Amino acid sequence: MAETGASPLPPTPTARSPLFRAEHFVWLTARVLEQRLFAYHFLNGGADPVETALDAYRNEDGGYGHALEPDLRGPVSRPPHTGHALNVLDAIGRCGGQRVERVCRYLTSVSTADGALPPVGPDDPRGYPTAPSVPVVDDLPSDLLATAPVVGLLHHNEVWHAWLFRATDFCWRAVESLERPHPGEITAAVAFLDAAPDRPRAKALADRLGRLVREQRLATLDADRPADRPATPDQPVASGHDPAERHLPHDFARTPHSLARAWFTDTEMARSLDLLAAQQQEDGGWPARRPRRAPGITLEARPLVTIEALRTLRAHGRHVG
Repeated sequence: MAETGASPLPPTPTARSPLFRAEHFVWLTARVLEQRLFAYHFLNGGADPVETALDAYRNEDGGYGHALEPDLRGPVSRPPHTGHALNVLDAIGRCGGQRVERVCRYLTSVSTADGALPPVGPDDPRGYPTAPSVPVVDDLPSDLLATAPVVGLLHHNEVWHAWLFRATDFCWRAVESLERPHPGEITAAVAFLDAAPDRPRAKALADRLGRLVREQRLATLDADRPADRPATPDQPVASGHDPAERHLPHDFARTPHSLARAWFTDTEMARSLDLLAAQQQEDGGWPARRPRRAPGITLEARPLVTIEALRTLRAHGRHVG
């Protein structure tokens, strides 16, 4: 007779399903944090182990470092690491309380004059390696790609902090000024608009961005063709993005509830998800989206991409196992 009160066993993915193959890849290659995230999302794992693993990356200044974002190495806190940490906390329902208060204090300390986040951070020692696409410079610009997803996550979790007021104003201005954007700027804008507090304004801006995406062919709508429109000299690539990287409908609309979902027909979205599912490799993982400067960084990045691919497929109703 089974012992009463025993914890239920985690589900076993169907043999050879995408989830089964991905699980093997994650246990074989992933860092502890991604192993626990995978267990949380797909194996009934708890949130506490994820948060414990994430704490290893947290610094005394309230930010995160230690290559949490694999492209940026070294121990120092940097905005991309901190944005990554907020994504993890949001995914496990822990984006609030004192932990986020500390994060907001860090964000305040590294913000630019207009309240936004820079792409890297003002205190980066020159000795720690970064991705070639994320240069360390003295005159730090305000960066939509760094700021908008963080602001969106905080609004999604109903966090209120003084830093958010000016950062939110920056995001509205930056999104409204987009005329010839790179796809990465669109994805950052969507992350903000999906949770921005002024819903009518967000909806109107999303409609405008959707027209830009289609008019400027920023999304690859035919999976059998290469990128619809390569970057051109008058349309510079945003920091941190490969000019050859193509974006598909699911990259803009990560869930069916996103404002960006209205930009694409059901057929276009189905084709996009078909391609995403087909990108799972023989080892069970999804490929890194752009070249990394060392093999170890690519290996660290792939479990992150794999978890997000499975979450995107599942969010859109695709069976993963």
